[in-house]
Amino acid sequence: MDIKQLTDEMNRFVTAKGWYEPDSPFAQTPRNIATSIAIEAAEILEHFQFTEEAQDRAELAGELADVALYLLQLAYLTEIDLEQAILDKLQQNYGRTWEGPG
Repeated sequence: MDIKQLTDEMNRFVTAKGWYEPDSPFAQTPRNIATSIAIEAAEILEHFQFTEEAQDRAELAGELADVALYLLQLAYLTEIDLEQAILDKLQQNYGRTWEGPG
């Protein structure tokens, strides 16, 4: 499955839950989805709190999926071609250099 197909699946889910409806308590606004990404990303960190390895890979996988789904949703809502944005950013990063720690 590619990014477009995953986005289509995510849209089917959001539609099925009624979250695109005007009176939905889970309004699908860019701000709400961006907030959700940050919250879910923090939940990923919980799996590494005081440890170098995640203790429950299945739960970690679920959190990673949550972040990915919200990211697809934010790209959809803001009309950003996420696949192209990723490719563009990779190309830009090839031309960058980073200093190491210290």
